[in-house]
Amino acid sequence: MEKYNKIFTLLSLCKRLLIFCFITITLSCLSNKVTAESTGLFKSSLVAIPDSALSTALKSQLNSIDELNLNYPNSVRRFYTQYGHQPAWIKPQSGFGQTWQAMLLLDCVLQYGLAHADYHPNELIYSKLHDILEKPEKYSDAEKARFEITLTDALITFMNNLHFGKLNPDFPASKIDVGNTVFHAEAALLDATKQNDFMSAVASVQPKSKEYLDLQDHTRLLVGQYQEDCYEVPQEDIRIMAINMERLRWINTEDETYILINIPSYTLIFQKPDTAYQFKVIVGKPSSPTPRLQSQISYFTTAPEWKVPKSIFVKEILPKALKDTGYLENNHFAIYDNQGKYIEPQQAELAKVKQYPQKYYARQSSGCDNSLGLIVFRFQNVYDIYLHDTPEQLLFAKPERAFSHSCIRLEHAEKLAGLLLKNDGAANKLPAMRQALEAYQTKNFILKKPVPIKITYLTCEVKAGLLIKYKDLYNLDKSLEMALYNAELPLTMR
Repeated sequence: MEKYNKIFTLLSLCKRLLIFCFITITLSCLSNKVTAESTGLFKSSLVAIPDSALSTALKSQLNSIDELNLNYPNSVRRFYTQYGHQPAWIKPQSGFGQTWQAMLLLDCVLQYGLAHADYHPNELIYSKLHDILEKPEKYSDAEKARFEITLTDALITFMNNLHFGKLNPDFPASKIDVGNTVFHAEAALLDATKQNDFMSAVASVQPKSKEYLDLQDHTRLLVGQYQEDCYEVPQEDIRIMAINMERLRWINTEDETYILINIPSYTLIFQKPDTAYQFKVIVGKPSSPTPRLQSQISYFTTAPEWKVPKSIFVKEILPKALKDTGYLENNHFAIYDNQGKYIEPQQAELAKVKQYPQKYYARQSSGCDNSLGLIVFRFQNVYDIYLHDTPEQLLFAKPERAFSHSCIRLEHAEKLAGLLLKNDGAANKLPAMRQALEAYQTKNFILKKPVPIKITYLTCEVKAGLLIKYKDLYNLDKSLEMALYNAELPLTMR
């Protein structure tokens, strides 16, 4: 946003207000107006603006709203329809009123990993608003109405960016502005104007997941306190946090129970209201990346593979594997001994199998990986991938685990299956599940309450107050950074 003019500088405002206004993420301390009023900028305005004249100008501009170059013109129209076509901001302010709070929120968007340039900085200037409120005769009703509408559009843009993200592939601005979404920023903004704590109400539209809140809190600390106190803060850190906050907004959810798989950290977290269980996973290699998606696990299956008849294994599968060790993986076959031990598809191991084929057998999976192990967890998705057990348990000891053909392999799959049954109120099915696993019996366990699953791509997270970074496996950060910041070259390449 354009900084204050000579009198109203951004440094003066932020140094005196940011620490006060953003001590907590909910901004609840804003009820204390001493600091804000002490600046002299937010003093009470006693000048009444002629509502009828301004309302007439407001209606006129709303009728030709396409000329205003707004981000969400339809949403702005809906806001003023619900507000009775009256001004929401250009009206007398008492103390640190909502109009000034709205301006401060837009001035501090960096604390949310967003950019000033997206919120009409050349038009929403503090000194101009001060004169509109204190010296209204300096501006025409048309100019006041334009400022009013522009501020509303900036706030709606800010709330949509907080809730959906700026670059959400499933919810672009054009789709959101039509109004065919569950969340409506204009309605949320209208509700915020009725609250005692306006700023907290606006900020409440953000995701509420622990992963997001930890990143947002750390960003607020670095940008709103350290940086404003002249500590040197690496801009690369600020941007990587902003990139990943954006990704978390794409999977914004109100769910208290869900499964979150993070590709770069090779982890799965089963999040419950009172606890979280973490598992190691194997993800897709760069040549066959695991996609990011949201779905629901509706059931899991024990013994999900086809056990190849002995004659087919000896006469067809084994000879082809001996000629080409890649044949097994390419056709989703895995070989085991009669004790269930997985046999590595290497020439020396296959030669041993050939000597005593009666001691071995083959299983074939139905999808993207060479073996589904003992359990596969199913969820609808256009990529036809799933979460499954694997016989290659030694791979979980490796720090980097990008080995699969897009599917996600899970360590301790039986434990997760048990947790899902307990979450479903079906702990009585645990003996049947164990029996099916021991007998290698194919059996479906349907969940009455499907569990949301979110596969995301977070290259950093905050743990115990420290920023932890992960390898950008699929090289996705650079393009997102350039799009988010309208940059020709990301900081990571400078």
